[in-house]
Amino acid sequence: MTVREIYEIIHGLAPFDTQEEWDNSGLLVGSGSGEVTCVLFALDATLPVILEAEKCGAELIVTHHPLMLSARRRLTDEDYEGRVLQRLIRSGISLIAAHTSLDRAPGGMNDTLAQTIGLQNIEGEGFIRAGDLPFPMSAAAFAEQLRLKLGDAVRLMGPEHAVVHRAGLCTGSGGGEWEEAARLGCDAFISGEIKHHLAIAMAGSGIAAFECGHFATELPGLLALAEALQTRLNPLQCRVRIIRSALGGYDFSPKP
Repeated sequence: MTVREIYEIIHGLAPFDTQEEWDNSGLLVGSGSGEVTCVLFALDATLPVILEAEKCGAELIVTHHPLMLSARRRLTDEDYEGRVLQRLIRSGISLIAAHTSLDRAPGGMNDTLAQTIGLQNIEGEGFIRAGDLPFPMSAAAFAEQLRLKLGDAVRLMGPEHAVVHRAGLCTGSGGGEWEEAARLGCDAFISGEIKHHLAIAMAGSGIAAFECGHFATELPGLLALAEALQTRLNPLQCRVRIIRSALGGYDFSPKP
């Protein structure tokens, strides 16, 4: 199995040419011809993630967030990203990022989050998904349900007694997408990060806002991508591992 073959599988699931103009998804470091026997998935390419890749023998890291979102004029160890890139190169580890292409893809980040939290009759396109709750519940009860399903703290921005029937969502730092959710008839909006002025605007429009954590909202989609890749690979040829901690610690799950 080569880096290029894995790239093509990911491209088939979330085409890289659908990424936003400002994004930097794709093969960022390494060679398409490089042989791969183990792939490590993580939300970000950090130094702890690279150390774990070295430890478990992964020749390829697949992340959601890319490196080099801003153009670089030099590659030195004077900044953190430079040190990460140097370590990848010295270790001979390739890096693929699937960012906004995976956010908007069918079965990608936003679809997976909607399914994870139990929404029904899911619709939407681009970066927005909307769906019905199985039954109406108070905003406080829905916040508790989100906490249990996502395994992280949930910040409710709005009255606890408000009744939620239909929720929209956008993973990560997607708070700015709430108006599209409102147009889809939602009375609640979920994202990883919601700025204060956006929460005020939502409250003024009768929409309860739920800030669930950047990592917590994107982990389900990362897991789904890893599982989709493993089903397309012979596990005897290529193992997939997943780092679950937000900043790239050593809590990972081996895949068969």
